[in-house]
Amino acid sequence: MIGTMLGNRYEIIEKLGGGGMAIVYKAKCHLLNRNVAVKILRDELISDKDLVNKFKRESQAVASLSHPNIVNVYDVGEVNDIYYMVMEMVEGKTLKKVIKEKGALHQEEIIYYAKQIARALQHAHENYVIHRDIKPQNILITDDHRAKLTDFGIALSSSTNTLTNTGSLVGSVHYFSPEQARGGYTDAKSDLYSLGIAMYEMATGKLPFEGESPITVALKHLQEEPELPSDINDTVSEGLESIIMKLIEKDQYSRFQNASLLIDALNQLETDPEYILDDFEDEIDENPTHVNGYKEGDELLKMTEQKPFRKKKKTKNSHKTKIVLAAGIITALVAALLFTFGLFYVSNMFRTTEDIDVPDFIGMHLDEAKEKIEELGLQHRIEYRFDREADEDTVLLQNPSAGMSVRENYPIELTVSTGMETVKVPDLMYESKDNAVFKIEEAGFIVGDMEYATSDMPSGTVISQEPRAGTEMTQGEVVKIVISEGPEYEVVIMPDLVGSTIESARESLKELNLSSTVREEYSEEYVEDIVIQQSIVSGREIPEGTSVSLTVSAGVESPQIEDIEVEEEVIPDQEENNVEEPRTRTLPIQFDGGSGTVLVELYRVEENSDNTLIFTKNHNIEEDGNSLEVKVTGLGTQAFEIVIDGSVVRTVEVSF
Repeated sequence: MIGTMLGNRYEIIEKLGGGGMAIVYKAKCHLLNRNVAVKILRDELISDKDLVNKFKRESQAVASLSHPNIVNVYDVGEVNDIYYMVMEMVEGKTLKKVIKEKGALHQEEIIYYAKQIARALQHAHENYVIHRDIKPQNILITDDHRAKLTDFGIALSSSTNTLTNTGSLVGSVHYFSPEQARGGYTDAKSDLYSLGIAMYEMATGKLPFEGESPITVALKHLQEEPELPSDINDTVSEGLESIIMKLIEKDQYSRFQNASLLIDALNQLETDPEYILDDFEDEIDENPTHVNGYKEGDELLKMTEQKPFRKKKKTKNSHKTKIVLAAGIITALVAALLFTFGLFYVSNMFRTTEDIDVPDFIGMHLDEAKEKIEELGLQHRIEYRFDREADEDTVLLQNPSAGMSVRENYPIELTVSTGMETVKVPDLMYESKDNAVFKIEEAGFIVGDMEYATSDMPSGTVISQEPRAGTEMTQGEVVKIVISEGPEYEVVIMPDLVGSTIESARESLKELNLSSTVREEYSEEYVEDIVIQQSIVSGREIPEGTSVSLTVSAGVESPQIEDIEVEEEVIPDQEENNVEEPRTRTLPIQFDGGSGTVLVELYRVEENSDNTLIFTKNHNIEEDGNSLEVKVTGLGTQAFEIVIDGSVVRTVEVSF
């Protein structure tokens, strides 16, 4: 496989690793001149059409995802029964290796990495993609400490640590959820369970469930409760432990219902180290993203001697019981109403006090309203709510309304403003500038002056925010963001090289740390070796290292006369003054065994300088044929290099 060219673009360089389904190689993309990772389906699996279709379908689904915390998929293709997926090359190490090197991580590191993976899952789940194999081995930590999730939806490894059964039970046994072990449907909450197991391992340095076989571990996911992380590592805070334990609840609906809720909790913990997750039930997701069709897990379900949760069937007896119970309740209510009415009627017979007209309290300060209510001999009940318009302690509503008559000691209910609402600052990290501005304004905050700074993040991405995500602030306050300008580089001004000699032009570019490529062209205006055109106009700012294409004059083209023999008398005394004219030859190029479109380049070999590009063309072998003829001009004997898709395939000498 080493040296193979895929799609006339990706040259396989070396093997990086592999799993039960695919092998990963390092490759060179000749079109964009960068290294990439190429995942190739194993040869022994290509005969399984269902598996091949699954690889294609899931590869294309993941290729649609684009997020800073997900390994980018650049391309998907198939050449001669080689099914491959091209991904970005990530320099760094897996989270599993980080845990092995460090042991238990600090709480700040756990929150930092967990938030990034949660953001990646949030993006994937919003695009209806379930990972199904979240584990530290599939989380890459880059050299700049960014977490990136990889291997979406294609983890079908049949190793000793993975349970698979015709593609239905999927995931690494130490990390997969009880519903995966049981053979139930998987959804976004299944990925969150696996992330919880990974966080448990980050916090303690060990896995919550171990066993002699995958089946043993799977049964523990179904039946046993893990040891509390703080019992293993006493530095684990109650807040972090509460988040981890909620993530790894065995019942799907007892966990965080989506990644967004997890991110909110992590932001709270990051802002307040004393924060502990409340014991609450999230609203059940009515439309979960899930994967159906599991039947193989019934065996595991039987082994656990547990039955899946099912609603009890309604029987005739239970129906009759409910009717009797309802009748009893209605009878009691009627009796209570009659008693209350009678009591009210009797009390009115002995009432002697006069009615009190209720004043208008709306707009009053609370203290003034309370004082007036007490002067009238009435009671007051106060409720509070946020209001953007009214000042704090201003009465917004009242009941009864102004003008109504009530008896002494009657309670007046007042709704009072607490001022503008305090809202959590949204998480803006890695958002685009436009998205960040939208989120700030949607939350009721004001966008502050934006700052710009160079970074490794893509240009236009938020790389810093103030205050932090999750901070409680009053609506109308300012949120500041810092926008990435992309990687830092030096810029230079492109000089005007037209009219200069090629030697002088190359020297000028070299002094500015710019590179060049040269092609020749006949010209009646410029003499030979003079620059007649440059690819970048003069005066423009360009980054150092940019390659500039120069077109150089080859002089006036000599007329060619074919099939005519011309005899020219040469006087012996003048023989030394004759100047040999350049001649043109046809150089054939053959494409043996190739297919598709290839980039053909022809260089004149120079002895004391860089080789000169004299011809380039994208040649489609199917449409244009298996051969190509190139006209070359020169004197004496000259060498030429034939380069196809960036690789030198042959050097030939041509005699003129």
